[in-house]
Amino acid sequence: MKYTEDHEWIKLAKDGDGDIATVGISTHAAGQLGDVVYVELPEVDAEFEKGDDAAVVESVKAASEVYAPISGTITAVNEALEDAPETVNAAPEEGGWFFKMKVSDASQLDGMMDADAYKKFIAE
Repeated sequence: MKYTEDHEWIKLAKDGDGDIATVGISTHAAGQLGDVVYVELPEVDAEFEKGDDAAVVESVKAASEVYAPISGTITAVNEALEDAPETVNAAPEEGGWFFKMKVSDASQLDGMMDADAYKKFIAE
């Protein structure tokens, strides 16, 4: 699992069609947001460039964009979040994932933080 400075996580998996990445927000980000009450997910087949606004998460405190941590095409969204957005708080780095995307440039993962580097980043 890799992390961005915008507090998204990304986990890469191989399938028959290439690299598929699952994307969500970190436990730290979910804690900072507070109780999540709404999630707006991207459309399947939508294409995003690294850094584009891909989803929105709203909490009792604020609304925040979820950025595409890499370039690619959305292959699936976590529809369960529409009925149970609180899953983002309960399991942000597991069942609270937002979307999956087919990776167009895996080298974009190179500059991301691993878990140890991310822990240091949020401590600063």
